[in-house]
Amino acid sequence: MPDGRPDLPLMRRILREPRIIFGLCILGLMCLAAILAPWLSPHNPLEQDLLFSFLPPSWQENGDPIFFLGTDNLGRDIASRLIYGTRTALIVAIVAATLAALLGTILGMIAGFYGGKIDMLISCAVDIWMSFPAVLLSIVLVAVIGAGLHAVIIAIVIIDWTRFCRVMRAETMVQKERDYVSSAVTIGLSRFRILFQEVLPNLLPLLIVLLTLEMGIAIVVETILSFVGLSVASDTPTWGNLIQEGRQYIHQAPWLLGLPVACVVLSVLGLNALGDGIKEVIDPESRQ
Repeated sequence: MPDGRPDLPLMRRILREPRIIFGLCILGLMCLAAILAPWLSPHNPLEQDLLFSFLPPSWQENGDPIFFLGTDNLGRDIASRLIYGTRTALIVAIVAATLAALLGTILGMIAGFYGGKIDMLISCAVDIWMSFPAVLLSIVLVAVIGAGLHAVIIAIVIIDWTRFCRVMRAETMVQKERDYVSSAVTIGLSRFRILFQEVLPNLLPLLIVLLTLEMGIAIVVETILSFVGLSVASDTPTWGNLIQEGRQYIHQAPWLLGLPVACVVLSVLGLNALGDGIKEVIDPESRQ
């Protein structure tokens, strides 16, 4: 607005959108857990005490309030391990999704705007790359690069940039035919300025949705790689490690499997809801 005050109607729409509120709550809790893990965790996540193994959550029979969410087969506190596992999930979600979005968006915009041989080359690369099964390819890449958080991030970026590229290419081709692009060409703006100053802002609602969806996908991929032992070191708590350990005792201690699975599901649902809600609020076409 001219007087510098925020767009109040937009803020009201954001605050009244339940999907945004739900998504922000989930994302906020994840950020707090990741940042404040040393202070929020009631115990050392690696500390073992076989005298307290397989304790159920405190609200169940034989539960101990000291271990609110119970313990695993080695007597390690599940709540502390889940909190520390949020760090790995959030790092992968933010870094991998952002890098994949950056690479895929730039290539998709270039292909859609310039067309011709550039478009054909990038589109062929996307088609070839997307023909490989994503999960299998990620496992192969991590096995080749070497286990570790950096390898997981690189694998996700290499695989999922195509997701952004294909969608952004199609939307750029649509935007290129709009009147504002023709006006920008008429007044003599360069292609680079038109692409990144005029077209890109109109792609942001879609990009935000794709980014939040990709963050959820990245969490799932990291969980799968942790499950098969190809993510961070085995002694580092991750949701995938917890699921892998919990499946061995599903009948004896079902909370060992159920709690980390619930964390993965809630985080993915929250991120998806956040993206859908933001698109609904800031994209005029979706409100028509």
